[in-house]
Amino acid sequence: MDASPPPAIVRPAPACDAATRARILAPARPGDETATLTCSLTLGRGERVTRRLLLEGSAASGVTLACDGAAIGPGEAGTGLLDFAIEIRSRAPAAGSDRWDRPEDITIRDCDILGHVRIWGMGMNGQGPAVRESSHSLGHTERAQAAAPTRVGILSSTLTAFGRIPLYLGPGVTRVTLRDSRVRGTSSATGLYLDAESADNVIADNDFDIRTGREIIAVDGSARNRITGNRFALHGEGGMRLYRNCGEGGTVRHQTPSDNVITGNTFRGAGFFAAPIVVNSRNGWDFHCGADAGYPFGSSLDNRDNGTGNVVEPNRTE
Repeated sequence: MDASPPPAIVRPAPACDAATRARILAPARPGDETATLTCSLTLGRGERVTRRLLLEGSAASGVTLACDGAAIGPGEAGTGLLDFAIEIRSRAPAAGSDRWDRPEDITIRDCDILGHVRIWGMGMNGQGPAVRESSHSLGHTERAQAAAPTRVGILSSTLTAFGRIPLYLGPGVTRVTLRDSRVRGTSSATGLYLDAESADNVIADNDFDIRTGREIIAVDGSARNRITGNRFALHGEGGMRLYRNCGEGGTVRHQTPSDNVITGNTFRGAGFFAAPIVVNSRNGWDFHCGADAGYPFGSSLDNRDNGTGNVVEPNRTE
């Protein structure tokens, strides 16, 4: 299967004009740390964007950010949860509507990203209020996926973490491609997080050499992803864990970590007790599991991970 992003469906965004480009490149100042990007931006090697880039709603659809090695993000000073280097998010429904306005067909290429990237729709994580409310009725997976950004490509780039997870795909995010890239730095958690109800993402031919507080990739109730041809320096931690984060925040997790293809990856530096890949790694062993009690479906009915149909070989451990 080709690891390239699916063909664009929406029209490419027009190029940024000179005034917009100058504003984005101007140094960030207190109270003016974020730049909204709704046009395609081409940067040159040696240029630096210190503002946080926000791509929100359908206004950001079709945007290409081509860096040619330029740096994006606040860097080491940007360690707070909301100090994103790049944030791609949906816009909440307007009054009287239930339709989320999501961005589609975004490409980020050849960028040196200093800080964390988060892509999200209904909520930044599985505990978001809108995610929790939706999860209490059937059809939640479909609603979360319809609300979240889709078809985002991060290609031939470097992501450097300064304490936060460098790439986080929120609930329902689909068809993100991370390819031919490098993930570096330090994260107190993982190097990549695929959150509940996300699906159909491609993680291919990347180099993960990041110091983490746990496994490099978390597949948390995420399905049908392809994680292939990557190289992992584990530094004594695990490589990937597939599980379902039952109950946390009162949110019912509907989708199981199933039908993922994890092949052709190379792991080095594994710890004695840290297997490179573990499927169904929690199976209800989490103190949050009772917090979503009372619903006859999903993790409320069964706290186990219940991942099935996952292909996890061949891979190689050095």
